[in-house]
Amino acid sequence: MLIFKTAEIDDLTPRQLQAIYKLRVQIFVVEQNCAYQDVDDTDLTATHLLGTNEQGQLVAYARLMRESNNQARFGRIVVSAAARGNGNGQDLIRHAIQGIRQLWPATNQINIQAQHYLDRFYRSFGFTPVSSVYLEDGIPHQDMVLKF
Repeated sequence: MLIFKTAEIDDLTPRQLQAIYKLRVQIFVVEQNCAYQDVDDTDLTATHLLGTNEQGQLVAYARLMRESNNQARFGRIVVSAAARGNGNGQDLIRHAIQGIRQLWPATNQINIQAQHYLDRFYRSFGFTPVSSVYLEDGIPHQDMVLKF
């Protein structure tokens, strides 16, 4: 079972921030063989959702972002390879949705840019596609929304 917590960037320790960047690069750049700018200015304004295992290691992560018109977004959804296959991905999404609803209670829609191969996974949480499949950094994606 993972322990989840949210933090703003100024509340993260240097070691936590390094663990976030290491995990994201390990999965999005190395594992998915996709050269792109993972660290961006959104990290400065996003709320960071960290999932740690019993040993205190970061194994799941998402960043939560407030948008206009009572909407929010989450992204950079990642679970380490070693922590996959036992429900940690589902727990991460549930905590991301819950975190957004707690942080910004007036939110009535969550927007995501989902990798297309995860379509069924996100649909299981109530997300619906609102775009055609398109390439983002060479990987098929689609825009999806969850309305409350």
